[in-house]
Amino acid sequence: MRANHEAYELLWIEEADAWFEYVDATRLEVGGRYAEIEPWAWSRLQQRLRTLEVRRARLSARDEAA
Repeated sequence: MRANHEAYELLWIEEADAWFEYVDATRLEVGGRYAEIEPWAWSRLQQRLRTLEVRRARLSARDEAA
């Protein structure tokens, strides 16, 4: 049970890291540069969040099977 808790916790940490990456990529950009960077950063964030969602689903399925 503890291993599952740690696995979920690591996924939450990865999600926080994804959001921090997004903020770091966009926070200092202004004007035209922001318009270039933000769509890329948002796409990257969404990709990472989808990956984490799949990993959480697999972990949940594994927990239910056990």
